[in-house]
Amino acid sequence: MNAQVSSTEAAGNSAPAESGTQKPSGQLVIIGGAEDKEGECFILREFLRRAGGLQARIAVITAATSLPGEVGSTYIRVFERLGAERVDVVDTANRDDSNDERFIEVINQATGIFFTGGDQTRITDLIKGTKLDEAMHQRYADGCIIAGTSAGAAMMPRTMIIGGDSETSPRVEIVDMDPGMGFLPGVVIDQHFSQRGRLGRLLAAVAQKPHLLGIGIDENTAIAVSDGEFEVLGEGTVTIVDLGEVTHSNLEHILRDEDLALCNVKLHILPHGYRFVLKDRVPVVESAATV
Repeated sequence: MNAQVSSTEAAGNSAPAESGTQKPSGQLVIIGGAEDKEGECFILREFLRRAGGLQARIAVITAATSLPGEVGSTYIRVFERLGAERVDVVDTANRDDSNDERFIEVINQATGIFFTGGDQTRITDLIKGTKLDEAMHQRYADGCIIAGTSAGAAMMPRTMIIGGDSETSPRVEIVDMDPGMGFLPGVVIDQHFSQRGRLGRLLAAVAQKPHLLGIGIDENTAIAVSDGEFEVLGEGTVTIVDLGEVTHSNLEHILRDEDLALCNVKLHILPHGYRFVLKDRVPVVESAATV
């Protein structure tokens, strides 16, 4: 059985909410966009498997897109074909919707929550700091799996990239950031990474917040996060930018449109099957033997 919970009123604004202190026991599947939805659907299949397989109840969050009906129907079709027990499309058109008990009940019954692509600022504007936000964080803390693609990937950290320039050298002006949803603190994520040449943008983001780990995810590629580490899934690679041991940066002496200097940058490129420990900031090279 499929249900669609939706509304068509105008969207409102939001203020960032504080993240809770409870250590989550759930998982995240963070997708770099353009995931396969017609063929084998490897990444979506893996998300559904982790969400309960044939017993999975999926809540599709369409807040990011301006075409919620069309996008929601696409994911209903995919998850139905893969065997989900139930798929609900949660279409929050304003912040009142995100405080509606109908939506909260859908989240509380879901074994997997999936954020579609679109514009990540729509997600925070419509959901951050609402009862829906609180319910999703509680479900994640209780063990629910949460996935997001493209904009749904960018919003995962506490700090998210909301725009900027691609295919250029790192400068302060080429990246814009805002508070994200806070499911994965300690990182900043960029998507469509290799396809849109976003290394410079990610370097510029992390240069301004060097305590964060930069993660760039290719299209049809994902990281599956659990227990403080992630595994790479899919056909592309994941790029990790670590400025924790940078010996020199000229950030304090340049203007927004001038090139950054960064010395001793640590960079990792990981394909399918490789794992990475977030706390220690190290790849698990032994995992290559199982690829």
